[in-house]
Amino acid sequence: MYEDILLEVKRPGQYIGKEWNAVGKDFDAALIKFALIFPDLYEIGMSNLGVRIIYGLLNRISDAVCERFFAPDIDLEKILRLNKREILSLDSRRRLIEFDLAGFSLGSELGYTNVLNILDLAHLPLRARERGHNYPLVIAGGPCTLNPEPMHDFFDLFVIGEAEELLLEVTDTYRKYKDAYKSGKMPKSELLCILSKIEGVYAPSLYDVDYDGQGVIKRFVPNREGVPLKIRKRFVRDLNSSYFPKDWIVPNVQIVHDRITLEVMRGCPNRCRFCQARSHYFPLRYRNQDAVVDLADSLYKCSGYEELSLSGLSVSDYPCLEGLLTGLISLFKPLGVGLSLPSIKAKLIIGKVSSLIAKFKKTGLTFAPEAGSKRLRDLLAKDFNSEEFSQALKEAYSCGYQHVKLYFMIGIPGEKDEDLDAIIDFSVKASDLRKEIKQPAATVNLSVSNLIPKPHTPLQWAAMIDLDNMKRRQDYIRERSLKRKRLKISFHNPKMSFLEGVFSRGDRRLSEVILNAFNKGARFDAWSSSFNFDLWDASFRDAGIDPCFYLKEKAIDEFLPWDFIETGVDKAFLVEEFNKTIAR
Repeated sequence: MYEDILLEVKRPGQYIGKEWNAVGKDFDAALIKFALIFPDLYEIGMSNLGVRIIYGLLNRISDAVCERFFAPDIDLEKILRLNKREILSLDSRRRLIEFDLAGFSLGSELGYTNVLNILDLAHLPLRARERGHNYPLVIAGGPCTLNPEPMHDFFDLFVIGEAEELLLEVTDTYRKYKDAYKSGKMPKSELLCILSKIEGVYAPSLYDVDYDGQGVIKRFVPNREGVPLKIRKRFVRDLNSSYFPKDWIVPNVQIVHDRITLEVMRGCPNRCRFCQARSHYFPLRYRNQDAVVDLADSLYKCSGYEELSLSGLSVSDYPCLEGLLTGLISLFKPLGVGLSLPSIKAKLIIGKVSSLIAKFKKTGLTFAPEAGSKRLRDLLAKDFNSEEFSQALKEAYSCGYQHVKLYFMIGIPGEKDEDLDAIIDFSVKASDLRKEIKQPAATVNLSVSNLIPKPHTPLQWAAMIDLDNMKRRQDYIRERSLKRKRLKISFHNPKMSFLEGVFSRGDRRLSEVILNAFNKGARFDAWSSSFNFDLWDASFRDAGIDPCFYLKEKAIDEFLPWDFIETGVDKAFLVEEFNKTIAR
């Protein structure tokens, strides 16, 4: 139990559990015990819709129980280690070794050392080959599994794609063989072979990889009969019939996204050449408008939240958006409930939709032009109309908005200094548009990230710019915006982007680097307060690996570490789109 040490840690409410609407099943009575693990703080994990979906879905199984684990903050970790105590589940304070299956959600490459830290704090061997039948099977899912290879050494299984139906099949199969496996009569390798026959399941120990003298993969093959050569990503075919949590958990402490999240769609109709999320959530599917409104009503009544958000890769393209907003307004305007939208297309807030949005409490206005110049937006295949954007902003300012947030990227192939100037010019114009309605210039918050050419995108063969070039571009923008007081610019840490690029594009050899960094003390690498690049630099050197190898341009005919995964997006299409970026 943690109760005796809660006064010694910050934000003790994150470790209490038993939140409003949390599930409380009998752990000992359950045949299947599933640990759902998010390798970051509670405030991040409970903002993740996938965690809520899997938690509720698995707890609907009559003979199963699903309990949550989150990464302990640095202060609690120190106390646990000093007192030789284990990390425990949030729901009923159980040890991780008591569970049958331990499922990690991998949403960021910068959370990899937290995975190892949780396993270590649970007193589990870190490497999968060292965990026998007395330990839970350790599974990973989430966006990072589109290239699972850098973490191959630590997981028994990866579930590729959307997990709702897939995890139910894994659970059903495990139930059939649990007695034989846990008694030691069935070897772990045999159980993994059986599970690997489930579409979307990847067991890395069942495959061998060889490299040539330059470090490029020359052979990737199964090492057992009946194991699939390609792993086909799973997806839910019908959102309307799929599970969505009706009992919305209300945390005991404030979390990052402290509101109701309504998923209106999966997939994206756009074909931005930098976007990995399109491949992860492909194909495009919509949730019925009436179903969304009914969900909103139910979730509000069971939680009391005064803000809700619409979730999807491109909510602007939801076909029934006007009708959906009308339905939500009729429900929530009298109650003073606010609406939060992700980055949207300008055309969304022109005309009637603009007036509908204005009827909600204003919770911010966000656009993602991604590049300041039309030339680079065209290269990225970014659907963004500057004229619609200007008209939309003026309408928004007329409705009372005083500031806007814009997302940009640097490091785009073919980028020149004039493209960086265009980011400033674009933002200044967005600010000055408010003067046209006889108001002071608007405040524009710019978030500038570094482009990472990720797997399963047309840019996966492109090189990523190095650290020096990232810093030069950031300094260039910073210097040219000094006199623009209405522009507030935040830059993503170049060294974090560098690491994310390496591990998103990496291969199996990087497992050693991750283990090295963990042993040196790397934790919470996505948090600037904890990030220490020197630990990673030393970890690469100790492993004899040059991280820049993974950021180089790739040959079209090269076998990439993730090429064994089929997302449903045709590789020939990716090649064709990549060739269009070269021709410009």
